[in-house]
Order: sequence, then C-alpha cells, then structure tokens
Amino acid sequence: METKPNITSLDPIVALAKRRGFVFQSSEIYGGLSSCYDYGPLGCEVKRNVKNAWWHSMVQTRENIVGLDASIIMHPKVWEASGHVSGFTDPLVECKRCGRRVRADHMPEEGFICPKGEKKAKCDFGEARAFNLMFKTNLGPIVAPENDVYLRPETAQGIFVNYQNVVDSTRVSLPFGIAQQGKSFRNEITTRHFTFRTCEFEQMEMEFFCRPEAMQEWYEYWREERINWFKKLGVSSERLRLREHASDELAHYSSGCADVEYLFPFGWAELEGIACRGNYDLTKHSEHSGKKLLWRDQVSNETFIPHVVEPALGTDRAVLTFLVDAYKEEEVDGNMRTVMSFHPKIAPTKLAVFPLMKKDGLGDKAREIFESLKENYACSYDDSGNIGKRYRRQDEAGTPLCITIDHDSLTNNTVTIRDRDTLKQDTVPLTELRENIYKRLEF
Repeated sequence: METKPNITSLDPIVALAKRRGFVFQSSEIYGGLSSCYDYGPLGCEVKRNVKNAWWHSMVQTRENIVGLDASIIMHPKVWEASGHVSGFTDPLVECKRCGRRVRADHMPEEGFICPKGEKKAKCDFGEARAFNLMFKTNLGPIVAPENDVYLRPETAQGIFVNYQNVVDSTRVSLPFGIAQQGKSFRNEITTRHFTFRTCEFEQMEMEFFCRPEAMQEWYEYWREERINWFKKLGVSSERLRLREHASDELAHYSSGCADVEYLFPFGWAELEGIACRGNYDLTKHSEHSGKKLLWRDQVSNETFIPHVVEPALGTDRAVLTFLVDAYKEEEVDGNMRTVMSFHPKIAPTKLAVFPLMKKDGLGDKAREIFESLKENYACSYDDSGNIGKRYRRQDEAGTPLCITIDHDSLTNNTVTIRDRDTLKQDTVPLTELRENIYKRLEF
C-alpha cells in the first residue's frame, strides 16, 4: 500500500495555527518578516512539551548523559576550528538586474517568477558563488574586524569545546553523552514550508562519546532509539522512516549517517540526523586550541580521543511534525469537526473544565474543581457559548479531556468526562476524578 501524507497541503495547518494561537507570522502588523515565526499561547506550550519530552528521554532517565547550556556567541576561533568559517557555504547565483540571490542547486531550468511578478530566466543570473551561512555581528561598541563574532549555526560545537570541563567536573565514565537544547542561526537563502526551514531555529543535540571500536554499535542503538521516540509520542509509524545516507552524501569526517524522516504534504523530509562523527571535532579543537582533549582509561591508563555518535533534532521541525500528524478532519453527527489528536504529553492543555451554564451555582462549582486541578495539570476554563462550541474549541486546541459540571454535580457529586478522540462521555464521582484523569493521560 502506498504511504500518503496526513494532509495534502500545509494550508490547513497554517490557518489553524493562526486561528488557535499555535504559530503567528513574526512582526505581522508590519507585514511580517520572511521565514520568521512566533509561537503563540498554545504553540509555546507544545514546543515546551516537546523539549521536555526530549530532555526527559535523553537526560533525566539516563545515568550516562548530562546536560549543558552553552553560549550562543562563542570565540570566533571555534568556528575556524570546526570548518564553518571556510566551508559552511551555499552556492548562490545573483540576478544581474535586481540583485536577488537564489540557491544555484534550487534554480529550475525554466527560471522562476520573482515576488514582483517578473519572469526571471536562468540567463539573468551570474555564475554561482559560495556564500557563508553564518550570521556575523560585532562584540562590543566598536565595529572592527577584531571584534567580529558569529551567531552559532549549530549547538554541537558548544558541547565539544566543553568536553574537558564536563569530564573534569563530573563523574562521567565512557561511554557518556552531553546534551543541549538551544537556538541556532543560519542565513539560509531558501526558506520554505512554514516553520520547517527558517533562519532562526532551535536544536536538541546530544554528543555521545565512546571508544572507537564501539561507535558502530552505539550508532545502531541511537538510530532505533530516536525513531522510536517519535512513535512513542503518537506519530504515525507509517509516515516515519530511517533513511541511511549514501556514501556521496556523507560529510568527509563521517562514516555513517541516517535521517529520521517524516512524510509531510511536500514529501519526505529530515527531522533528525544520527551521525557517526568519529573524533574529528575533538581533534580539530585540540589542534587549534593547543589543549589535549583526551580520555584516560583509569584501569589500563590508556589515552585516546573518544569517537562520537550524534543525534541532532530540529525542535521546530519536531513541533511541525506533531502539528501535522495530529491534524484530523472528521464528520460527527452530520457536522465536520477539526481535531488535533496530540499525545497527552504533547498536548498544550490537558484538561478543560466547563460549567454547563453559569447560573444555579454551576459556575462556582466548576471554578472550585478547576482550581483544584490546575496545580497538577495544564487546564483551561471555558464558560462562553454553548457546550458544543466549547467542545469544538478544545478539539482544535488538542485538549484530551473535557470535564463538564452539571446539576448532577451538585446533587450527586459527579462530573462528566468527555474523551477528545472517542467522543465517549463518562460519569465519574468527584472522589475518583483525579485517579480517572491520571489513568487516561498516561502520566
């Protein structure tokens, strides 16, 4: 059977993201800024949940992986050592008439239509030139070459330059990992597909240091671990795959790399790369800094430069994956509803509490229950409009459970719990409400 994307276009995701407060165009009141986006009230909660789920899986539940939060701006020699200054480039061609630059490898044979509607043919462009993708800025008030610094294009180098600090300040033993989440910046000319490719983005990377002879074993381990992480959080296994890189795709220092890919409406695309980086990075930083970045085996007294397996995930791409995969349109009782079927760990709001109506003391009772739950769960309170509309709003927000307080709540001390996905409604005694919620949300 042919695998198909969940939806045929990103348009409904973009519309829902704006309508419900997941993602907004940055600086929208000024016409927006290309490839820049802001996460709204629901979106920032989803993003935070994705980051927390990754950190829990990669750091908090493992004895041999520790965390780091390195500076975005680093010594410029870091990027010289890593090869980013000399080799981190895109081949660009520039229009001879308007000066617009386009990725040479993305230029269609028939040319393209520029934003002003003018037809651009391939002969309108000059020869391809290499442009560095790093954002350059100045550190300090004086603009001078000696004050040039860069916004980091990846978080990995912050880990490598802190390798010795971590070894000296902790009790890690080989094999071990150092994990980091944070912003990175790449001055990409071709940005597209909503939040999939942007100039400012967030990464979640882990460098796993091991003995050279163990690298292949750990590479295979992390390949499976990382694709299974998505599956455990509800992403359709049919729209996930591991794609091994061909030899001509590998970086010169890499002996193997696999991408976790998802089938978006625009096709299969990379979410995360798992790469064998060898000892390239530690070796280069050792050479350029003059510092020995070694591992000493306390038993055999053997010293060597560890090899590295790197799982590197784009946070914003992961968020987009959860948005796309959760999106569903279905008919219920003759009416269409849109529902975001997030895994409970990813859902921005876990519970919504409704009074059937504001009068007869139902509002006060609902408020009382809401106040008792919000300390433990991300909750929303909604008493606006009829109950059907309130359900639909929570379906679009991806809220797994809605709790309704009606007259029976006052007389029988019960509430009604409505499940987002099955639409089943169950009457539950208030004394059993917390236990019932806990079981349903899989915490």
